[in-house]
Amino acid sequence: MEASTVTTAPVLRSGARQVFDDYLQLTKPKVQSLLLLTTVTTMLVAGSPSVGLILLTCLGGYLSAGGAGAVNHYYDRDIDAQMERTANRPVPSGRIAPKAALWFGIGLATASFVLMSLTINVLAASLSLSGFVGYVFVYTMWLKRRTVQNIVIGGAAGAVPPLVGWAAVTGSVSWIAVYLFAIVFFWTPPHFWALSILMKDEYAKVGVPMMPVVRGEEETRRQIILYSVLLYAVTQLPFCAGSFGAIYLVASLALGGAFIVGAVMLYRRADRASALKLYLFSLAYLAALFLAMVADAKL
Repeated sequence: MEASTVTTAPVLRSGARQVFDDYLQLTKPKVQSLLLLTTVTTMLVAGSPSVGLILLTCLGGYLSAGGAGAVNHYYDRDIDAQMERTANRPVPSGRIAPKAALWFGIGLATASFVLMSLTINVLAASLSLSGFVGYVFVYTMWLKRRTVQNIVIGGAAGAVPPLVGWAAVTGSVSWIAVYLFAIVFFWTPPHFWALSILMKDEYAKVGVPMMPVVRGEEETRRQIILYSVLLYAVTQLPFCAGSFGAIYLVASLALGGAFIVGAVMLYRRADRASALKLYLFSLAYLAALFLAMVADAKL
């Protein structure tokens, strides 16, 4: 009897840990980190929020975006099962039932709206909910499998966190918050298209019309340059409007210039290594730019 207890306990712990890890994976925590960074930095630019307000906003934002991620896992389970990168996700692998993932996602989004409405304000809760609706219904269900412009239009959902952060601190949305939304919006296409070049064959296999699949890699690299230049221009709007000073200006010019150089190098070299470098740089770019905003606002 004692021997039986000793051998089965680790198995039970292992099974519980797997379930926890699977449900956590449904929320796409790696994607969430950058969303939360843009939320927190925007809050610090907007004012001097308490630690409690920051934590509540991050929790609400995580629940909403995590709910969208879970519903995305549910809806895309058919194509996820066919792609090597996603085949081992909890739903296509069979570790979590599709309906369980769906209701988990809906539950997280509902909890987010209730939490933020009661503890922060209805505007912040509604903006966060709009991100959920945009990612689930506009991007995942409507655009992703229908148009090459999927990530351009659908990317608006990922640009919502700065609006949420600003509304959480001020109770309103100003032009500065809209500029920050625009920065993330124009950053998304070149960021994601660099990744889609690496994933071109997998997207083609499942019929998802990403830019490299429909228009080819050369046109995708050309579009990356175009959007990098547009992003460079958009990042100057907050400075021109008097929202930020010299620290932000120097950072935006240097980071934007580096982004364009990376895009041009990708176009000229046309290799996977350059696409990977630009994709990784784009992550660091957005984080550094928003941190520069905080430094400019607080110093």
